[in-house]
Amino acid sequence: MMDRALTTARIDFHPTSRQPLLSRVVVATVLAIAGSLLADALLVVIGTLVFPATKGYVHFHFVDYAKLTIVGVMVACAAWPIVPRLSSAPRWLFFRLAILVTAVLLLPDVWLLVKGQPPHAIAVLVAMHLAIAFVTYNALVHIAALRPLVALHRSTSPSHRSMA
Repeated sequence: MMDRALTTARIDFHPTSRQPLLSRVVVATVLAIAGSLLADALLVVIGTLVFPATKGYVHFHFVDYAKLTIVGVMVACAAWPIVPRLSSAPRWLFFRLAILVTAVLLLPDVWLLVKGQPPHAIAVLVAMHLAIAFVTYNALVHIAALRPLVALHRSTSPSHRSMA
């Protein structure tokens, strides 16, 4: 059963890519945090303009959402370099993990809704989660792109030089 689950998830421990460069992961992380915080702030502004009753909503304060956004983005950015070691299809796996984690992170929003929080405010929180996932995923896979596994260059091998 475990083998089947791993096969379905494409976790095969046969890397086809090398990890992204650490410098690119750092740049992607900084940009993902900045982009996610900017997206959050814009969504709060738009949300309070479209739904004026949400103005002053407790979870719309920068300090409230910034710390959770930063922690979430940093966890995702730490996971990205690990995924190529687990799968021969790392982008495929990471995309699905991003969807799964985002869905799990929506559960507190559902809980707030069940507890009677304003539905319009919750809709903005959901949009914020989706924006964070979009920004972070794209920053990682494009800026901190995976590198292909490369065999030794033939031009450096002794047999190749003798052929020239």
